[in-house]
Amino acid sequence: MKFNFYHTSIAVLDLDKSIQFYQEALGFTEVRRIAADDGSYIFVFLNCEGSNAQLELAWYKDRKIPWNLGDTDTHLGFRADDFEAAKEHHEKMNCICSVNEKLGVYFIKDPDGYKVEIVPTR
Repeated sequence: MKFNFYHTSIAVLDLDKSIQFYQEALGFTEVRRIAADDGSYIFVFLNCEGSNAQLELAWYKDRKIPWNLGDTDTHLGFRADDFEAAKEHHEKMNCICSVNEKLGVYFIKDPDGYKVEIVPTR
């Protein structure tokens, strides 16, 4: 039996703002979307170059308050082929939330508070 990692889903409050963030911060592009006939939800699938896995942004019409992300260290992780340029780009976006000099990584935070780890290609 074989499995292939397909996607990760995160719930977002402002779909357009989240799409824009992932496009600008990480180079994602929209590959498809699924919308309920009654408009109650929209699922947008994003992909970035060089990855087979997709990021699904799940938006729910009736949701008005942010989700409680808790105190966990749950995060998405990305390798950057040009780590210094990526860090400079994210500094300009003002989305870096923490830097771990010892490990040589940093984290950015999306509009809903999800953390994304940026790791240099080693």
